[in-house]
Amino acid sequence: MLNYIKNNWLYNIKKDLLAGIVVALALIPEAIAFSIIAGVDPKVGLYASFSMTVIIAIVGARSGMVSAATGAMALLMVTLVKEHGLQYLMAVTILTGVIQIIAGYLKLGNLMRFVSKPVITGFVNALAILIFMAQLPELTDATWSVYLLTASGLAIVYLFPLIPIIGKLIPSPLVCIISLTIVAALLGLDVRTVGDMGQLPDTLPIFLLPNVPLTFQTLQIILPYSLALAAVGLLESMMTATIIDDLTSTTSNKNQECKGQGIANIGTGLLGGMAGCAMIGQSMINIKSGGRSRLSTLFSGIALLIMILFLSDILKLIPMAALVAVMIMVSISTFSWDSIKNIKHHPLSSNIVMLATVAVVVITHNLALGVFIGVLLSALFFAHQVSQCVVVKSTLVNEQIYTVRGQLFFASADQFSSLFDLNNVAECVKIDLTLAHFWDLTAITALDKVIIKLRSQGATTELIGMNEATANMINKFAVHDDPNLNQKLLASH
Repeated sequence: MLNYIKNNWLYNIKKDLLAGIVVALALIPEAIAFSIIAGVDPKVGLYASFSMTVIIAIVGARSGMVSAATGAMALLMVTLVKEHGLQYLMAVTILTGVIQIIAGYLKLGNLMRFVSKPVITGFVNALAILIFMAQLPELTDATWSVYLLTASGLAIVYLFPLIPIIGKLIPSPLVCIISLTIVAALLGLDVRTVGDMGQLPDTLPIFLLPNVPLTFQTLQIILPYSLALAAVGLLESMMTATIIDDLTSTTSNKNQECKGQGIANIGTGLLGGMAGCAMIGQSMINIKSGGRSRLSTLFSGIALLIMILFLSDILKLIPMAALVAVMIMVSISTFSWDSIKNIKHHPLSSNIVMLATVAVVVITHNLALGVFIGVLLSALFFAHQVSQCVVVKSTLVNEQIYTVRGQLFFASADQFSSLFDLNNVAECVKIDLTLAHFWDLTAITALDKVIIKLRSQGATTELIGMNEATANMINKFAVHDDPNLNQKLLASH
């Protein structure tokens, strides 16, 4: 137990605490903004961000990753809140958590193995672009002081780490936020502040059950929303965990993360919050600020609650330009610049997958749809490439032997059939499958057609060299030895 606490909580205390403060400051305006998007009071998003970060720090699988209220989830809640109100949103949040826990036990986190590197790169690049685009409203038709503060903030973020000793001790985003707040307050600059985003809560969240009827009709209302939120939340969380894994050269249990996200959402719903998931922007801020252990995530939630309850008068003075500078830094550091340089070196199919993922996410602002399109394109390109690797060679001495090499499945079945010379058939034909593997019913059907066609021209046929899996498939599904079925199959050929 002591080793677990040391290895997961206490090995990076100073940097984790400082990083937690930076993350908490960055969470406040976004939580308020996402609450506005969802059509609920700002305290709903702030309470959600507090509870998600605290709970996920304890039960999550990925140290250093931050979960809170997110824009992707907020967009899915708009219609529900408008038509049914806050109580149903809380019920949806709890059911979302239950579904995510079930997904964890079903080991759906293992599906991340099917997400290719180009999809992950496209996801990262799209998020970086979206993070940058989200800052543009603060810079559009703004006063000169806003541009000056933003530029100064970027200078602090990038130059402060170059200062010997002290530059490594204090996260530059924290220095940026504190410095610009002091400057804006002393000079009385007319700039938009956190206080302009919405009213901060002044009470602790309280435990309460959603006031909705426990009926089948209620389930019909909340289930579709919960399924959508669970899917988007898990997808964004799994992708973020994968990115943090790469950044920190560590691994995480994706199935445990599914359960952790579920527990966090149940707790959030019971505290009056909205459903949330992992946040790539805040997670990147945490990592870039030196946060590594669970302590950084836990403290970001605690610091968030302390700030909104006891330091709200100070928080309201923080200029949005300071947070814009930090988020621009996050977008720049998140974007995979190597992916641009490597376009001319990578295969065309990989580039298409990466660019398609970026385009779909940026255009639709739908992370799930972008990843789905990327995974689908990856699968199609993979299937096409594998299907081109089927080779059939024929040798003729006393008997004709066809040697088959490659993977036989729905995409390569037609090519397999076309590689046999069915016009000049020897009396004895052997098909050597030592170097081949049959994967599905389409491939077995193609083999049936070849054998039946050969036999219809008077040849005796024999299959040799089958591995156990292929033999089981053929024995179970092949019909070339059934006289009634093979006539129908030959007629359809």
